[in-house]
Amino acid sequence: MKHILPAPLLSVFLFGAWLLLNHSLSAGHMVLGAILGLLIPIVLRGLRPLPVRIRHPWTAITLAATVVKDTTASNLAVLRFLLFPSLRRHPSAFVYIPLEVRDPNALAVLAMIVCITPGTAWAELSRDRSMLLLHVLEVGDADAIVAHIKRSYERPLMEIFE
Repeated sequence: MKHILPAPLLSVFLFGAWLLLNHSLSAGHMVLGAILGLLIPIVLRGLRPLPVRIRHPWTAITLAATVVKDTTASNLAVLRFLLFPSLRRHPSAFVYIPLEVRDPNALAVLAMIVCITPGTAWAELSRDRSMLLLHVLEVGDADAIVAHIKRSYERPLMEIFE
């Protein structure tokens, strides 16, 4: 069954997305959506780094809440920065963050978290995956940023994936 349906949730999502994008529940769109939902995960199976196994679902829910809270706060900070540039508290800078997490899925989730948070951008990951270079819009205390990333994101991701 895994050969025919390697990612069932992705297949369902693709089927639903196809129907939503076409604003149609016609038989033709349902058949084409089902074909796409079945074929795309099979064709793209080689791009998935490892099978995902979430070890602590409650930690994943807590992490999601933390990301929503931090993203909201960051949105407000960037809005303040854009509306009142003279009130800028600190200059932007690059911050090096030593990483302990090694799981490719956890690193991918960390990259998504950093990229969706306004005011931060994933700049570079060292070849041995031990150091992340992060660009931050306002850096007052680089050590506090490192501690926040490690405590709020890296530690939960290690619990979830490793």
